[in-house]
Amino acid sequence: MGKLQEFNITFDKNKDVYSPGESISGTVSIKVGQLLQCKAIKVNCNGFCGITSKENDTAWTLEEQYFNSTISVADKGTLKQGEHTFPFKFLIPESAPTSFEGNYGRIIYRVRAFINTPRFAKDYNTEKAFYLLCLLNLNEVPDIWEPSSSAVTQQFTYLLVKTGTVVLKAQTDLKGYTQGQIIQVLAQIHNQSGKSTGNMAASLMQRVTYETKRPTHDVRTIAEVEGGVVKAGKESEWKEQIIVPPLPQSSLIGCDLIKMDYYVKVCLKSPDVMLMLPIHIGNVSLDKKLHSSKKAAAACSAEDTQESANPPSTSTTNTLTLPPRPVPKPGPRPTPRSRASSHNPHSAPPADSPQGAEGGAPMNDGLPNKRQSQLVSPNAFSYAPGLFFSQNQQHNGPSPAPPGSTGATAPYPSESSASLMPTPLILPPDYGASAYPQEPPPSYDDSFNT
Repeated sequence: MGKLQEFNITFDKNKDVYSPGESISGTVSIKVGQLLQCKAIKVNCNGFCGITSKENDTAWTLEEQYFNSTISVADKGTLKQGEHTFPFKFLIPESAPTSFEGNYGRIIYRVRAFINTPRFAKDYNTEKAFYLLCLLNLNEVPDIWEPSSSAVTQQFTYLLVKTGTVVLKAQTDLKGYTQGQIIQVLAQIHNQSGKSTGNMAASLMQRVTYETKRPTHDVRTIAEVEGGVVKAGKESEWKEQIIVPPLPQSSLIGCDLIKMDYYVKVCLKSPDVMLMLPIHIGNVSLDKKLHSSKKAAAACSAEDTQESANPPSTSTTNTLTLPPRPVPKPGPRPTPRSRASSHNPHSAPPADSPQGAEGGAPMNDGLPNKRQSQLVSPNAFSYAPGLFFSQNQQHNGPSPAPPGSTGATAPYPSESSASLMPTPLILPPDYGASAYPQEPPPSYDDSFNT
């Protein structure tokens, strides 16, 4: 086996998933069978992103480095026969983005160790990867409780002859979800033509954009449900639901080379009518109690603002002060006049308080109670069979990657870090076939990235 029999890196507590701002520590273990001359033993910790224009290529076209630190754990000397351990510790910057692995790029974190030997001797090195998870708290995303909605009107043509229009409106119940939660999709179709439409379909889509010189858009269909048709001249309402499978989070904050987006695509198979509803996939579920407290605070703030703008008027009583009476000239008779005043004090009328504007009745923008679809059981679209999904997930420990999951095989948090990470680190699905490059979906709202 030569002089070097063992050379590996071990992280403390066997931890391999960390958060930005944490320190990573461990030991370098070396076992030699005979004396080994070395100039230095160094340990390096680095994180970077690399992207390429060729699928599964590691000759990066562009790179972005987040940190790169090196320490020397042993100086020039001789390693005696036997086992040796050298501890190390590094601090992970708070600005480092979440780990990622895709077809055209990766965000990689690793610790490497080097044994530098004298001239003409063989150098040795080893490395071990670790993963970084920067939690996306959906409660911190603006307007996350609002539905994601859109509408489109499309001309219906048959044999190049326009026969009418199709109006498609759709929305989701929220703008943010976590693994295992249900996306409620509501669509209204008004077929103003003389021909029946094709089947309805709703798909959960993932789009990863690699910012090369000519951006590469890797678009995937994660899950799809299908409904019925809408007959000529009819209007229909369609309700469906999609369970969110294990997926990487939407945001890769801190990375400028890779962007991750999710949206629900609602379309008709015929005619070609399609719209997109941007959503967020996060790690921390929405908290209804937190939302209620924020709404109550906002309502109180609005009332205070209104009161300060329109202070209530108070009715005051002001006494009219009469001018002093002139002293009467003395009359011919010395009999004094009575000094009793014949004037009574008057009160000013109360000031009229301005009448506040009253709001009208809220508009009901609901859809007609027509429906042409059959509800599909959520279990039919569960990509993690055997797991129980709750609306507000709480993980008490690591869980194995579910069979059939669209998530790639990435390490889940260890028990020591489970309390810090509500959901496991999930890397992008490992797809066998991918169309490259793909144009960005039409009418996609780029403001969703912000």
